Amino acid sequence: MSNHTGNRNVKRYIVLCLLVVAAAVVRAQFDPQIGQYMYLPTAYNPAAAGEGDLMKVAGMHRMQYVDIKNAPMTTWFSFTSPFVIGKTRHGAGIRFLNDRYGLFTNQAFYVQYAYRQKLGKGYLSFGVDLGFINVGFKGDSVNLKDLNGSDYFDQTDEVIPKGSKSGMSFDMGFGIYYSTSIWWVGGSYSHLTQPKIDWDDYSTLHLRGTMYVAGGYNYRFKDHRDWQLKPSAMLMSDFRSWDLNVTLLCEYKDRYRWGLGYRIAGSVNILVNIDIISGLQLGYSCELPTGKLLLESYGSHEIYLAYGFDILKPKRTNKYKSVRYL
Repeated sequence: MSNHTGNRNVKRYIVLCLLVVAAAVVRAQFDPQIGQYMYLPTAYNPAAAGEGDLMKVAGMHRMQYVDIKNAPMTTWFSFTSPFVIGKTRHGAGIRFLNDRYGLFTNQAFYVQYAYRQKLGKGYLSFGVDLGFINVGFKGDSVNLKDLNGSDYFDQTDEVIPKGSKSGMSFDMGFGIYYSTSIWWVGGSYSHLTQPKIDWDDYSTLHLRGTMYVAGGYNYRFKDHRDWQLKPSAMLMSDFRSWDLNVTLLCEYKDRYRWGLGYRIAGSVNILVNIDIISGLQLGYSCELPTGKLLLESYGSHEIYLAYGFDILKPKRTNKYKSVRYL
């Protein structure tokens, strides 16, 4: 092997390390964390489209590890609606993701469809996500000046990324979801196609699939019907790292909600949620790390806003059929 070829291989290795470390420092998995997962299931499971017979517009914004440079920041938007064909029920919608983490950016757009079948006391749904994902890398923010003067650094070498890079790829996912008036459970898998993002001839990013398993239960006190307890949990994994989020909410008069959550990665989540008016819901969560990171940031903050209404049975007194609102 010639010295020139050897030098190029070393430089490729250096660049690869920079890309990997930049992503790993800010987040263990490619897909973003979500603290209020129980309110926006279509963000990770397409089978939840049209659940509860609600047409729903929802958005969520998360600022993670506030006051830390290049910390993750994520925005979700979702619009879903149920519809009926003959005697069969369906759900459809769109969702949009804008995510920034470290030197990476991620914009994704999906069309969602779910087939819903009556089963027992609830509905079993099968859903699919189809869309495109665009991943960028801010190469102009990489500081390589420390390599100047070494035998392995050449400012003109095309192996070293210069400027901002971005690439787009087709993406899809699928999910299954079952809900009744008192409990719900679902599982999904994103990035089924394992998208390949080519930035140039030397830089390629392969996305691993992410598995989600989530569920929850509603317990209404018999002697105090205005009060409910709502435990829930979500497991998220790309099979290299695992994240389990456990939450317990208390609800009063089907309108006011508050509670605590714990993430095994090392954080405590404080959640509040209120129905401002019928159909309009506002939520907020503050996630505080339990380790040394608490001294370096002001935690993670997430705000949620949604409006939903029943288009299949508009005359029903209790418009919220979904287990999340009962």
